[in-house]
Amino acid sequence: MNFPVILNILGHVIKYELLLLLIPYFVAIYYGQGDASAFLYTILLMIPISLILTKIKSKRKEIYAKEGFLTVGLAWIVISIFGALPFIFSGAIPSFIDAFFETASGFTTTGASILTEIQSLPKGILFWRSFTHWVGGMGFLIFILALMPSFGGNTIHLLKAESPGPTPGKIVPKINQTAKILYAIYFVLTLIETGFLKIAGMSWYDSIIHALGTAGTGGFSNMNASVAAFNNPAVEWIITVFMLLFGVNFVLYFQIIRGNIKSFFKSEELKWYIIAVMASIAIITVNIIPFNTGDVVKSIRDSSFQVASIVTTTGYATADFNLWPTLSKMILVMLMFMGAMAGSTGGGIKTVRIVIVFKAIRREIDKILHPRRVKSVKIDGNVVEEETISGVFLFIFAYIIIALIAIFIVSFDNFDVTTTVTSVIATLSNIGPGLEMVGPTGNFAAFSGLSKIVLSFCMLAGRLEIYPMLILFSPSLWKKKY
Repeated sequence: MNFPVILNILGHVIKYELLLLLIPYFVAIYYGQGDASAFLYTILLMIPISLILTKIKSKRKEIYAKEGFLTVGLAWIVISIFGALPFIFSGAIPSFIDAFFETASGFTTTGASILTEIQSLPKGILFWRSFTHWVGGMGFLIFILALMPSFGGNTIHLLKAESPGPTPGKIVPKINQTAKILYAIYFVLTLIETGFLKIAGMSWYDSIIHALGTAGTGGFSNMNASVAAFNNPAVEWIITVFMLLFGVNFVLYFQIIRGNIKSFFKSEELKWYIIAVMASIAIITVNIIPFNTGDVVKSIRDSSFQVASIVTTTGYATADFNLWPTLSKMILVMLMFMGAMAGSTGGGIKTVRIVIVFKAIRREIDKILHPRRVKSVKIDGNVVEEETISGVFLFIFAYIIIALIAIFIVSFDNFDVTTTVTSVIATLSNIGPGLEMVGPTGNFAAFSGLSKIVLSFCMLAGRLEIYPMLILFSPSLWKKKY
């Protein structure tokens, strides 16, 4: 294990995080609400640590799979620890466990919160809270790869460990070029949404906050009532559309830029993503019309927003779906598991994995009926390798096992079954709100410190596709030699 190169990368991670902290620091200075010093103290603490770690040199700069997964897992823990310090220093969240939970929720774009009062917090702190969504949405290591020199030819392992989906890869030959392209698309879409929200009647501050939360599919709002506080149908529709757009694989956007529009519309995952969204909206709309006293327009708007928010794991809310009929709530729970497309900023198991599982099951049924027939699982006309198929099943199995263990531990808090189960699903799938106590009008404040640590682990494991966090518990990982 090449620990010097891992520590060196962690030094760069801290360095770039402290540079990013300058943005909310200047926001805090601009609004003058007394929180600027919290960012300054954090930055001053991080400077010597980053300088020491970046001075560490290694004879071998290559990153292999084992080191790549370890680096990514440690990096996300490190950025969450340092990212929590402004909350602590400002007094907004005095408890370290609570501050770490809130920051991990931000960087993993989960949107789960322990805060019961949001609007009274300083604007610099609220900006940092939402900015963590934007930074974590595309991936913090991907951001660094776009800025720093490549560590040899194997930095694909960093990209693979952090990118959502069963088969992440490069858009162009060089990793740092891929990272720059991804972030350029990400940045432009964020700017476009910010402009639309401003035109729709939001202030510049509110527009930026909610664009950051939408782009990262995180869902932190600066309002206690989330997007519902604005009572603006135009704002709701804009956020709905952009939530769905950020739930699409960014590689498809790159194909459009290259003029390859056919590949965009031929994407099988995109087709099933749209079908799932449209079918869910239609069923829930019909189901909640009586709940909305026959108001069809409001039912369409509410169902569209909540479906888009849940399937992309954003977590914004305009209605308390806790009060909806059971059918509607069950559809939302299923969407929590499914999540958005691979290669997007959304969480969940990912649409393509669900498609692969169903196709693999259908193939096994065909084998029973026609033993001599040779049939492959295909996505977009390309054969899916058996290694990838087995990897998908193992991922889902690991996902379920982690969920069951987490549910068992959280159950010691003795909350109702719905609260306990959906709190784990909501954090592991990086959604934010669940049902009952952790519904769109609730939060995670009442959970014990142990449960918050477990749920924080779930958020990090869900964002990093399980394995970079599980590998930290492998005894062989910490041996000096392979």
